[in-house]
Amino acid sequence: MPDKRLSSPQKISRVLFGRLTGLPRCYRAPLRGFPQPLSLRYCIWSFLSGTLGMLAIVGVTNLVGQPLLIGSFGSSAVLLFGVTDSPLAQPRNLIGGHLVSAGVATLVVALIGSTPLAMAVGVGLAIFVMNLTRTNHPPAGATALIGIQGAVGPDFIFVPVLAGALILLVVALFTNNIVYHRTYPRHWL
Repeated sequence: MPDKRLSSPQKISRVLFGRLTGLPRCYRAPLRGFPQPLSLRYCIWSFLSGTLGMLAIVGVTNLVGQPLLIGSFGSSAVLLFGVTDSPLAQPRNLIGGHLVSAGVATLVVALIGSTPLAMAVGVGLAIFVMNLTRTNHPPAGATALIGIQGAVGPDFIFVPVLAGALILLVVALFTNNIVYHRTYPRHWL
């Protein structure tokens, strides 16, 4: 039975203490998972598709003379070409997540600059906005970080972020549908 004489801060600290002492129970999980093995064909095609995706961005970079390749596109390639069925790899998440995070980066740079605190706030805010907009794409968190580290302006949203994400999407649409053992996307929105 709760003690009605406790003040609000005391009640909060009691609840927090209870949650903290209960944390070890949350970590009980099997030591090993049982992931389904992927076929060699799937692994080889992931390698070829991922390589083609990165080369496409580099090729367009050379054509237009604008750098389009940022680090977060490497991890986007893992989702698009290695885990094609993941909800996080679908077009809405790829494009939306990167755009949201690039927008957050430009906003954070404009408001508080490019400090370690700004980077931390920017990544957290990117996660928050992706959650609100249902555009979660884990590599996009790195897009926010990259943007804030580079003290970017609004043009970062379009070049390299939108341009690079669209190039990856086009390559994913081609490579994941040209073979019979893959279908992409599972949904657009």
